[in-house]
Amino acid sequence: MPTLAAIVAYLDRYLRHAEVTDYPGAWNGLQMENSGRVHKIGAAVDACEWTMKCAVEKGIDLLLVHHGLYWNGVQPVTGATRRKFKAALDGELAVYSSHLPLDLHPVVGNNALLCRALGFKKCGPFFQVKGQSIGLQTKVKMPRDELARRLEKALGTKSHICPGGPATTARIGIVTGGAGGDVARAAAEGVDTFITGEGPHHSYTVAEELGVNLFYGGHYATETFGVKALAAQVARRFRVPWEFIDHPTGL
Repeated sequence: MPTLAAIVAYLDRYLRHAEVTDYPGAWNGLQMENSGRVHKIGAAVDACEWTMKCAVEKGIDLLLVHHGLYWNGVQPVTGATRRKFKAALDGELAVYSSHLPLDLHPVVGNNALLCRALGFKKCGPFFQVKGQSIGLQTKVKMPRDELARRLEKALGTKSHICPGGPATTARIGIVTGGAGGDVARAAAEGVDTFITGEGPHHSYTVAEELGVNLFYGGHYATETFGVKALAAQVARRFRVPWEFIDHPTGL
């Protein structure tokens, strides 16, 4: 039976947490420990009350998430915060979070895996955030409608599309999650088509004015890839079972 310490040390190295800059609330790494052993790994997009209670019910003692416990910074341990902390502590549930390091990882990263699901083979760095490229881009001539079909198949859900760019793509950029508010940055990096999860209302008209196709596949849907792949990777290495806890928001 692997120790929590051994798995955490492996994850920190594998995801390069010491090298990747992130937002202050990310707190990448082990956010809550258990008594030190791991029998079963869980994967979820969000460390919310529902997923944490579900993990405990399923006998999971290490939960790997993309959005961790501390996005809102320091806060009183009351209400839902108290309930989910108590559920984790009573259920011996450790929580490990990885945000931008998981987005940009070349093997188990959200962007790399979405590119692979779309059939893109030659991808380069894209979308600078905090001194590093967190997304990927590729040169592909593809009818916009065909790209929409591929994205729907990859995500299992229909995308919202602003057809502001050419009917046949030339350069496509991908940043999973909530990057829609930065469609102007994507356009400045030379893409005519931008795939992300979600964004603000005004991003639609901005994309039109910039001549960019903007695809919204859903913040949640575009970020299920990484936690699944990471959990499978750790489970193989340490010979423990794993399970995905699906809690879609539709956003």
